[in-house]
Amino acid sequence: MSMKSKMQQTSELGSDWWNDSNDHEELQHAVNEGAVGATSNPVITCAAVKNHPNVWLPVIDNMIESNPTYSEDEILWALIDEVGMKAAAILLPVYEKTNGQKGKLSLQVNPKYYRNPELMIEQGKHLASIAPNVAVKCPALPAGIEALEKLTANGICINATVSFTVPQAVQVAEAVERGLDQAEKDGINIENLTPYVTIMVGRIDDHLKRVKQSENLDVDPEIIDWASIAVFKNAYKIFQKRGYRSKLLAAAFRSHKHWSEFVGGDIVISMPYEWWNKFNASDIEVINRMNDPVDSEIMDKLSQNFNDFNRAFNEDGMAIDEFEFFGASRHTMDTFLNGYDEFIQIIRSRMINRYRGL
Repeated sequence: MSMKSKMQQTSELGSDWWNDSNDHEELQHAVNEGAVGATSNPVITCAAVKNHPNVWLPVIDNMIESNPTYSEDEILWALIDEVGMKAAAILLPVYEKTNGQKGKLSLQVNPKYYRNPELMIEQGKHLASIAPNVAVKCPALPAGIEALEKLTANGICINATVSFTVPQAVQVAEAVERGLDQAEKDGINIENLTPYVTIMVGRIDDHLKRVKQSENLDVDPEIIDWASIAVFKNAYKIFQKRGYRSKLLAAAFRSHKHWSEFVGGDIVISMPYEWWNKFNASDIEVINRMNDPVDSEIMDKLSQNFNDFNRAFNEDGMAIDEFEFFGASRHTMDTFLNGYDEFIQIIRSRMINRYRGL
């Protein structure tokens, strides 16, 4: 019987895994266990502030005092820079050991910029400047895909987010290929560029469950749980066949299958801290399941009951101008924007109330 942890076995089967947060304590533990990257966004950073107020509220207060002219947004992004620099430093030994191929910290641009490629590019360049091992995250929506291409052409490592479907993954991969070709033409060294294309697997299942409820469909929820697995495996098959230089990344976990069904693929599996610890403690066998197809009866039920499954699964299921209005995209952007507003509210409260006791 193997004494190696489930995560170590996952790595040995060729799949990288990341910690789905840049919380410093969690990340250090993850790296010790074999994680080779981490992802973040303003919502995740806000969660870290709420989970560890004793650590982060004094940092926010100090930033407010040290920068008397800063707006709430400027304080928020100064904090994200500081959290990001420390997290990137934790991953830097991995980055250096692998000659820049691993050890990336993925930082997301302001979700409010999702319709403006120029603002995303400008902020992306800044985020990439805070550490050598940053991957800049933009949404796989029309403006975001344009930004991802241009950032890649500038020699910046990228990661696509707000991405749930095969059409989105392919469009991003094609944009990245154009960006890499342009960078090479311009004499930019692309050896350390390891572009990532995230598919937020759990959120496609969430979306189809909302459709089931709103349309009162008689479909077993456990069947719906296979939708994201089918989508991700189909995207992987296409990426492998075409030799895209981007690597698929699975995120937004809802069950162990979002790990166990993808083990063995040349991919990244980004797992929340509590999930990978739970998997390490489980008795789930770690074997290569990446190329195992989803059961044909399940596929038939998904295809017959959900047009949005077909739109997500088939490469030609959606045109690029439909991405923004796909149900999972709208719901996720709403979550990101509300989370950003909540983070601003925390900073506003500290800013306005800091002298209340005087």
